[in-house]
Amino acid sequence: MIQTAHFKNFQIDEQLIDAKQRNNTKISVVIPALNEAATIGPIVSSIYNKFIHDLPLIDEIVVIDGNSTDQTVRYAENAGAKVYRADHIHPEIVARGKGVALWKSQFVTNGDLLVFIDSDILDFDERFIYGLVGPLLFNHDYSFVKSFYKRPLLHGDDIWPKQGGRVTEILVRPLLSAFLPSLAGLIQPLSGEYSIRRTLMETMNIWSGYGVEIGLLLDIYFKGIMDQVIQVDMENRMHRNRSVEQLGKMSFSILQVIFNRLKKNNIVSVAQLFDTMIMCGESGFCNVESNEQELPCKQTYKPGEY
Repeated sequence: MIQTAHFKNFQIDEQLIDAKQRNNTKISVVIPALNEAATIGPIVSSIYNKFIHDLPLIDEIVVIDGNSTDQTVRYAENAGAKVYRADHIHPEIVARGKGVALWKSQFVTNGDLLVFIDSDILDFDERFIYGLVGPLLFNHDYSFVKSFYKRPLLHGDDIWPKQGGRVTEILVRPLLSAFLPSLAGLIQPLSGEYSIRRTLMETMNIWSGYGVEIGLLLDIYFKGIMDQVIQVDMENRMHRNRSVEQLGKMSFSILQVIFNRLKKNNIVSVAQLFDTMIMCGESGFCNVESNEQELPCKQTYKPGEY
């Protein structure tokens, strides 16, 4: 059974600060962003005002920007974040994607704990910080905290309960149930809000694109350290919904990572791992190459040798 808690269990300001100071722990919040001007400001402001200005819990908020063309960078900086362009950090790594931003964040942050937050959350509030930081501060047996929540789907002006998380329910959970059933108990295996100890993060290879979350989870599983994982209930999460075409590309990237790890650990036999999917848009069939690349763990990576 995967250990489970509720964010309200950790919503105790004095105890959090005491645990942080007693262990001299630094905490970095990392937000990967690409053209998220509509939401990045409120997210950064909420974290900065509560957990830096009012309560000395978070040491830094770092936004890793994937070369946004809107006002994402300006809004993030105005709200209190340090912003770095992903392609300016170790520019010899030319891969693009969300995972690249998370991998590169290790080189520009100083936290002992890294808290990753998606930049498209519409209802962000303090629960995500409490729920992700608390388990690591209160219990040193935990190394990885995964959020979960109900996923209503926004459809125009309507809200459809329990209709979000389509890639999880249609693709990922069936695959986990078939090949790794002990992981099927994770309620949101693809959630973008999680925290990890730097000592663990630096030993992990990171996938460059949408496969980053499932890749981290599978590597932790195959390391045999699932007893260091806890999932925390955040109740609800509203975010920008993606088109079916976008979900198709995301699913293909995730599928690549899952089968890579299943093959590597001798669970399935695949003659050749696929890297191109066929899509049918308005103009007819076309091939789409996935940009998933496996970036090396920080402990083995030497700039210039990738």
